[in-house]
Amino acid sequence: MRDANNALVTKGEDENVDTIVTKALADLQKSVDDRLKAVETKTAANDNTKLVDRLAAVETKLNRPTILKGANDNEPTEERKAFVSYLRRGKESMVAEETKSLRIADDTSGGYFATAEFTTEVIKGIVERSPIRQAARVGSTASGSVLLPKRTGRPTGYWVGETETRTSTESAYGQLEVPIHEMACYVDVSTRLLEDAAVNVESEVAFDLAEEFGRLEAAAFMDGDGVKKPLGVMATSGVAYSFTGNASTLGTAPADTLIDAFYELSAYYRNRAVWMMNGSTLAAVRKLKDGSTGAYLWAPGLSASTPETILGRPVIEDPTMDDVGAAAEPIVLGDFDSAFRIYDRLNLSIMRDPYSQATSGLVRFHARRRVGAGMVLAEALRKIRCATS
Repeated sequence: MRDANNALVTKGEDENVDTIVTKALADLQKSVDDRLKAVETKTAANDNTKLVDRLAAVETKLNRPTILKGANDNEPTEERKAFVSYLRRGKESMVAEETKSLRIADDTSGGYFATAEFTTEVIKGIVERSPIRQAARVGSTASGSVLLPKRTGRPTGYWVGETETRTSTESAYGQLEVPIHEMACYVDVSTRLLEDAAVNVESEVAFDLAEEFGRLEAAAFMDGDGVKKPLGVMATSGVAYSFTGNASTLGTAPADTLIDAFYELSAYYRNRAVWMMNGSTLAAVRKLKDGSTGAYLWAPGLSASTPETILGRPVIEDPTMDDVGAAAEPIVLGDFDSAFRIYDRLNLSIMRDPYSQATSGLVRFHARRRVGAGMVLAEALRKIRCATS
């Protein structure tokens, strides 16, 4: 009996302890929940605006291109680093990782494409020195020539009666070929310059190449004879011209000469036209006035983004054009975007030659470009031609 009574007492005490513990835990849980709820309420009330602002800032950063790219735009790419190493030391001294980053030109044995950054810098220089690129339509090609379909005959319609027999008519089409030509040059750079880490070798080589290729392009696009180079605007037959009647000036009434030439263009081309002339001709034209109103034909640009104009159309200065003189053609105007096409085949390929000029302490860089250009619509342009005497 004693043992049974003791067991009953023990069992009762355990149940009481369990009840007490359970109740204590429940009270503690409720206390914790109440405190958490109070903290959340207080945080929401006090910091909601700050939290929203922080989330908005994070979202803004995520939407920035630099964050998405995961790289610093100012940090040179692996290809650019490899190309600079190639310029400075040559392929033989490059590590395997750098050599893999070089891109071999498709049609140049032993040559390498310049990196995207380097090529862009060169092309920018060419635009500055080859003004016609600013006005003409520029494209790219992967072929040795470009064939353009051209309409050579228009359909002809007629007014007819209700039951009158209709006349057959159709358009006629042909092809116009723009061949791709090659130009090349080389630049000698001293070994000391290449070894000097403080010198931006890329910029120096790019500037030299841009200067020479730009000079070649500008001359060929305007006056090229078509022999191993494009046939230029001024050398293409079929471009109409206005006659000045004077060998030493733009005519007895120069302002009238420009006005006549401008309005002899079709309205479609006139409204898209640009003027092109060299600096000395532009200086003379800036002094011309309309005989009826006394207003200058030339108007200055109102801002950096607004070009100067003649009769309301932009002016491009091209130093390769003729001066005013006997039998010269100092001015051309029209819709160059419709009239003249330029196709780039190979932007720039460079080969490093450390041997041929080694005795002079120089490294020679051979560069080449392939480009084609030609007139596709002569009626969109008009020249002004001076008299022979």
